[in-house]
Amino acid sequence: MIRVDARRPDQDLIQKAGKILTRNGVVIFPAQCLYGVAANALKPDAVEKVFRLKHRPGDNPILVLIRDRKDLKDLVKTVPSSAERLMRRFWPGSITLVFEAAGHISPRLTANSGKIGIRLPGHPVARALVNAVDFPLTGTSANLSGQPGCNRASDLPPSIVEDADMILDAGPVRGGQGSSIVDVTGPSISILRHGAVSEEDIHLALS
Repeated sequence: MIRVDARRPDQDLIQKAGKILTRNGVVIFPAQCLYGVAANALKPDAVEKVFRLKHRPGDNPILVLIRDRKDLKDLVKTVPSSAERLMRRFWPGSITLVFEAAGHISPRLTANSGKIGIRLPGHPVARALVNAVDFPLTGTSANLSGQPGCNRASDLPPSIVEDADMILDAGPVRGGQGSSIVDVTGPSISILRHGAVSEEDIHLALS
């Protein structure tokens, strides 16, 4: 567990974390609301570590974090106009958009749904981390499946602390609900999880 400045993360630490991720390791990091679990989202072995670390059921997909909206072209089939409007309004930030996954995306990551949740993170440490590697990262919360998320690294479950290769401790994050999750694959959007961005704000962005 390594302390990191929440606003100006040390680049040497971020590069070390990036090397761990490149070697299919697992890094716990701060996001805007909760701490998350980062691993190479395109490597099945790395994704499997995330499932084991969280005791996560196989039918529960894992969202991913990207560096830039341009990265979507390699991960999704299409970017609907509704997604464009929501990205312009809320990214980077606490809204995850669910797209039709590109054909090469592992069904393990999507839980055989054919859909993938993607977010452009807003927290400076999370942003630095995705920018340190050339692949998307898992962004699921750092908790045991079915248990509340953690807004302090000191509150992480002991088993997660033990199994992670690195923990970037930036002190307490905002807490509360995680990201709102919005499915943009249908003729109209569907809010799958109410979270940090209100339903009202989501609909206002689309009006």
